[in-house]
Amino acid sequence: MNRPFSLVAELTYRCPLACPYCSNPIDWGSSKYRQELDTNQWLQVIEQARSLGVLQLGLSGGEPLLRQDLEILVEKAASLGLYTTLVTAATLLTRSRATKLRELGLDHIQISIQDSHAPESDRIAGITSFEQKIIAARLVKELGFPLTLNFVLHSQNLDRIEEILTLAETLQADRVELANTQYYGWAFKNRAALLPSREQLQKAQQAVTAARKRNKIPMGIIYVIPDYYAEYPKPCMGGWGERTIVVTPNGDGLPCQAASIIPSLEFANIREHSLEWIWYESPAFNRFRGDDWIPEPCQSCELTNEKGVLRRELDRGGCRCQAFAIAQDENATDPVCHLSPHHDRIVAVRNRTQLEQNSSLIYRRK
Repeated sequence: MNRPFSLVAELTYRCPLACPYCSNPIDWGSSKYRQELDTNQWLQVIEQARSLGVLQLGLSGGEPLLRQDLEILVEKAASLGLYTTLVTAATLLTRSRATKLRELGLDHIQISIQDSHAPESDRIAGITSFEQKIIAARLVKELGFPLTLNFVLHSQNLDRIEEILTLAETLQADRVELANTQYYGWAFKNRAALLPSREQLQKAQQAVTAARKRNKIPMGIIYVIPDYYAEYPKPCMGGWGERTIVVTPNGDGLPCQAASIIPSLEFANIREHSLEWIWYESPAFNRFRGDDWIPEPCQSCELTNEKGVLRRELDRGGCRCQAFAIAQDENATDPVCHLSPHHDRIVAVRNRTQLEQNSSLIYRRK
């Protein structure tokens, strides 16, 4: 069994923004998640993660800058040799705080921007925030951090992808993530308003290809299409419980950010168990490891990729959260796969949303 490569520390689900595609749980404001780990508990998580073999630490949320102990956590992680990334909406990133985080050893900052135009970006974010994000991005570069810009793409901003890429180049981003919305959590509630058309995706791919040829983003442009338009599914987070461990604000250990939607799984909490036990021994992390659980038609599939590798060894049945969200069966083949017995549901959603794209947004609220 592999040791984990990265820890995603979701420090809080509180956030100034109200993005309708937020990956946080629908019930993020419940009493369960308000019982956040304290500073000492997070320090123990970080220490245990390093002992477990983790090399990368993502400080995420919600908005991690709402935690006043963020500097303490960064200092601890840096002292242990972890590569640290702050994943932030950046509306709270002041010069004094960014400078302090740099001094304490923070390695990298990722900022989310909702669109290339202020009015549209602010509309999606649910608050006035675009100008502050631009100021923060320039500050990050000024202080010498590597800067990743993350743009979540969907039907309401995809037609401006050329302008989005131009903005990223102007801000001198070192890396750009163009992440088409994946439909879990809040995004699942907003599929009708957010799912793009195939034509939008084709034009976006052309813009990405042109931007890559310009070669102004030194660490590259990551472009991820929506699962709903893929021919084959992706493995969960590179494989369920194979690379990443997520710790939620209240201390639950998850194999991915969306796993809590699966009601049949009970996730262990670091208040009762060590991170090592959660990774190696917990039933939830072991539920979809190995090959025995893989369903048909995946189990007997002989299709290969262009390198001759069996698809079932690459996809491993696809995303468990997506299988539950669409087929109401976490054990099923991911309906994204064109061979899945539930693939017609994906096709029906694609067809239906073309008629419903004027649907109003449901914002991330309590």
